[in-house]
Amino acid sequence: MLGFDTFLDCPGTASEQAGKAASCQGCPNQKLCASGAGKNPDPAIGEIGEKLSSVKHKILVLSGKGGVGKSTFSAQLARALASDVTKEVALLDVDICGPSIPRIMGLEGEQESSVHQSGNGWSPVYVEDNLAIMSIGFLLSSPDDAVIWRGPKKNGMIKQFLRDVDWGELDYLIVDTPPGTSDEHLSIVQYLSSTHVDGAVIITTPQEVSMQDVRKEIRFCQKVKLPIIGVVENMSSFVCPKCKNTSQIFPPTSGGAEKMCADLNLTLLGKLPLDPRIAQSCDEGRPFLREVPDSPAAEVYHTIVQSKAMPIFYFFLWALLQWVGGGQQ
Repeated sequence: MLGFDTFLDCPGTASEQAGKAASCQGCPNQKLCASGAGKNPDPAIGEIGEKLSSVKHKILVLSGKGGVGKSTFSAQLARALASDVTKEVALLDVDICGPSIPRIMGLEGEQESSVHQSGNGWSPVYVEDNLAIMSIGFLLSSPDDAVIWRGPKKNGMIKQFLRDVDWGELDYLIVDTPPGTSDEHLSIVQYLSSTHVDGAVIITTPQEVSMQDVRKEIRFCQKVKLPIIGVVENMSSFVCPKCKNTSQIFPPTSGGAEKMCADLNLTLLGKLPLDPRIAQSCDEGRPFLREVPDSPAAEVYHTIVQSKAMPIFYFFLWALLQWVGGGQQ
């Protein structure tokens, strides 16, 4: 019987072991893989590599669980990096069925007319002079329109975002992804395979029901050889804005992200508390860190600044420190 572990151990169509490994026995595609037909790479991979050769750093924001705050973190990260006006930053939303970045960035209502075709490709939408945004939300006639697509069409959209958008020269490209380890994630890793990716930031919440799925995301990163920059525990606790008392809304029944990172030898970048003002700022499209610099969440970002997790984060952490400390331009 063909078990699920067999699929986890699939060597992949590009491997020399494709169709030949022990895990390939019984797979309906064994003969096709063994023939070498799957080894012909999509020509778009090379085109995307060339297109993004002028992007210095590429960071994916991932989580196996939905609703843990990936888009919120992606948006704050992009805004923080763009606080240095000498840096060019872009935020790409590849959540095809649930694009929330336009709302969070205050760009909802910028549908259709904002994204136009030029000689160099699609033009992204700019929220700041040095912060470009691209999302399928800009291509819908209404924010309430449903995107009812199967995998191949979603993959084709991601390919277009990477290859056909006129990103220009960038210091940072942040990619906000949907939950899971499926079509969109495989596509983004495959299409970026000919260019350097700095790694992934994994977002989780403290409860085991979230971390169970996040461990799957970590396994996914290991399988596809995507470096993990670190983990952020979001909604770690609730700090009352008035009395400053701390409560645990989501108890870390299995030790939370701290224990998970210790067990898996990963870097815990920080624990962000719940703050209703974060949700409000996202709903209203306003920059939280700039407007509430003395909040407990901002203090956690300050702590993240002082943790030297990875060289790629040196400027990111410095930028957050400048923003949280009131030194933004």
